[in-house]
Amino acid sequence: MVALEGFGIELRDVTDEPEPGRTPKDETCVFSDGPRERLRQLGAGSLSESDLLALVLRTGDALRGASEIAGLLIDRFGGARHLGEESLESLLEVPGIGPAKGASLAAAFELGRRSFGSALKRGARIQSPRDVQRHFQGRLREWRRESFHVVLLDGRHRLMAVEAISLGTLTASLVHPREVFRDAIRRAAAAVLLVHNHPSGDPSPSQEDRVVTRRLEAAGELLGIRVLDHVIVAEDGYFSFREQDPEFGTAQGTADAGRSGSN
Repeated sequence: MVALEGFGIELRDVTDEPEPGRTPKDETCVFSDGPRERLRQLGAGSLSESDLLALVLRTGDALRGASEIAGLLIDRFGGARHLGEESLESLLEVPGIGPAKGASLAAAFELGRRSFGSALKRGARIQSPRDVQRHFQGRLREWRRESFHVVLLDGRHRLMAVEAISLGTLTASLVHPREVFRDAIRRAAAAVLLVHNHPSGDPSPSQEDRVVTRRLEAAGELLGIRVLDHVIVAEDGYFSFREQDPEFGTAQGTADAGRSGSN
């Protein structure tokens, strides 16, 4: 308290007093409302899906802020889990999402998928269906649509490449031998692994899965490119045709499958 003598006025020193409605800095920490500050101070785990999306978007547009656009994405696609499955074209239909923001979102979700589980590396030897499951389950198990992939292997069953073949319900028309073996022939692969997901969460093969598998196994036998296995990944685990039938991928196994398919 400072007195101005002769004027009857007292001035209070307020440098150490809190502002109305706030506590002193040494008693509590006042956090910013922005998601970037909350992430820095509390960690990414403290943020909502909308906050995380807003950070990926970084800025809004002339009509909306980044948080509002993030909210539109959540409302339209039902959360980040489903948003990550959408195509770039679908993302661009949301107000405020242009090519740059759409590309940022698609890249962020792909990084998330690749960071989940144990990724296969080129040159790595595939020793069991479990290796395939560990690579693909985090990438495919939560997709709402079936996605079919072919893993190309050399003569020592080492990874050469992974090719995406189709997106949609697995049918003989979508998964044609011509498409499945095109890159295998071009790259002189010695064998392939077939992989697709079941959005239902149940990895058990459908009748259509079995028909397509028999057809591709027989085509591989004619081309001299062995189909070592067909692995189905889902939320509840995986199914391996090779584990179910140890003769899968052999000449005898193909012949038996052909006879059972004709019955």
